[in-house]
Amino acid sequence: MDTEIGGGESSSPKKQRKHKGKHDKPKPWDEDPNIDRWKVEKFDPSWNEGGMLEVSSFSTLFPQYREKYLQEVWPMVKTALKEFGVACELNLVEGSMSVSTTRQTKDPYIIVKARDLIKLLSRSVPAPQAIKILNDDMQCDIIKIGSLIRNKERFVKRRERLLGPNLSTLKAIEILTGCYILVQGNTVAAMGSFKGLKQVRRVVEDCIKNVLHPVYHIKILLMKRELAKNPALANENWDRFLPKFKKKNVQQKKVKTKEKKPYTPFPPPQPPSQMDLQLESGEYFLSEKKKSERKWREKMEKQAEKTAEKKKKREAAFVPPKENNATNEAGSSNANENSEVAAMAKSLKRKAKEFRNNQADGDVRAESYIANADQARPKKKKLSSKSD
Repeated sequence: MDTEIGGGESSSPKKQRKHKGKHDKPKPWDEDPNIDRWKVEKFDPSWNEGGMLEVSSFSTLFPQYREKYLQEVWPMVKTALKEFGVACELNLVEGSMSVSTTRQTKDPYIIVKARDLIKLLSRSVPAPQAIKILNDDMQCDIIKIGSLIRNKERFVKRRERLLGPNLSTLKAIEILTGCYILVQGNTVAAMGSFKGLKQVRRVVEDCIKNVLHPVYHIKILLMKRELAKNPALANENWDRFLPKFKKKNVQQKKVKTKEKKPYTPFPPPQPPSQMDLQLESGEYFLSEKKKSERKWREKMEKQAEKTAEKKKKREAAFVPPKENNATNEAGSSNANENSEVAAMAKSLKRKAKEFRNNQADGDVRAESYIANADQARPKKKKLSSKSD
């Protein structure tokens, strides 16, 4: 495992190096603890007083929408390159930028830095930020993400995932890696140290390839930062401390595949024309009068069928529903109960009537009958029978 992931070298003992030639021997400065081999020393012009023997130049194209901005900031770029003895030119006709060494150029590697500068400018990096690439401790990496995935919709979705809501994910990655990141079109431009650029490339490629979400990378980087603060764990493997995220299987929509019909070299038969249909039915040989009569008859038949269907639908609302056995049993039991209740009510009415009659017979007085005897009873009217 490399030092970037684990934080340090593995705890296994180092194997002794075999020396084949007489000159391949350990040097006194190989094991000197005071020498920092990762430190980048600033270039001193006294190291190369003679300058460059040959002229080296690089050029790159830029898109049309960057033309106005480059015209405005080109004096600043020219001044920054002039300090290192590098000449630059902006060609608006061809839409290109070029840099080249001069007699005043002392640093042999500054032309490579100048090449990175014009590359960053053509990829929409602001000029004040791009000029920082001329420093010795600053490097750049341009990650091409357009060819990692074919589907355009998925590409745009995963690129938005790299940015996050309100650019929060991108800002977190910038803080943890110490790099400047710009997502533009089909490329991602990053500026920083070698270690930070390596982390940024891994995060970007895993996001576009859908290997691991950037949020999980941020969690891992946070834990690495905390582990780096402990000097006791500086030279140990950090795998046992880092979380392991398992990819969940999300059910995708099944693509409906159409069944392929068997291949036949012959074309399908031609459908019959209207004249062929008339010849088959015999309508072609009929006169105009008979044709109109036939059409009228067919029309009336269709109209009669539709009328019958509508009538059937209207009458369906008045058809009584079929009674189930359960409802019949319930109805018979209810009828029995109702007959019992009616008989009981009838007997109670009869007893009450008898009781009232008996009570009335006990309270009868003879005087009342004698007093009413004098009164003449009203004569009944005789009904006159109608004679036929």
